[in-house]
Amino acid sequence: MTNNSKHFTENDRIFYSDGYRLAQTAIHSGLTNTTLFAAIESMYSAIDDLNDSILALAERQKMNVACHKGCQWCCHQAVYANSYELHFLSEKIKTKFPPEKTAKWLKNAETKFAATSVMDEKELAKYKAPCPLLEDGACSVYEARPMACRIYLSTKLDTCLNFYHHPENEQNYPALIDFPLRAGRMMNEGFMAALKGYGIETAEFRFEEGLRIVLTNEQPDLG
Repeated sequence: MTNNSKHFTENDRIFYSDGYRLAQTAIHSGLTNTTLFAAIESMYSAIDDLNDSILALAERQKMNVACHKGCQWCCHQAVYANSYELHFLSEKIKTKFPPEKTAKWLKNAETKFAATSVMDEKELAKYKAPCPLLEDGACSVYEARPMACRIYLSTKLDTCLNFYHHPENEQNYPALIDFPLRAGRMMNEGFMAALKGYGIETAEFRFEEGLRIVLTNEQPDLG
């Protein structure tokens, strides 16, 4: 944990430890693509299970969660992913989809990157354009989507619509559920810390930038 760990809640520490432990499992098993990807899948599965529990609780308490298949407003904003997530995603794409589909998504990523690469952070926050992998209102690689996409749960559709249609309004943000946001971020923090301790540096990319890199270049095989 960092020097700011005193500001973390007990839940933050638990999820950080869970992420750290999952990466350590891959390391102790002999870090290869296979063990790394299995650890990433386990981390994603844990977050998905948490979201399922939150959705079930919300339903029992008559609380609204606006997210559902075909609701794509959050898929038009800036998304960031870690290098190991992008490595995992690219392998899924290359093994499960035909080359022509990969080429289409790469072209989409190149087009969006050409636009976003010249923007500063403030401009990026306001810019709206579809994710390179968005097709017919749905994610084409839903099972392999990065953490940032998994932890985004909104309780009010109108706030998402306003954020999409009026990005210039800096006071308007989607009504997101905080718990999965923090849980996913802390798991990723722990996962990254374990890899760094093993000597593997990670980096964060805007999604279109990272997708462009991993679909263009051969990725290193860890074993």
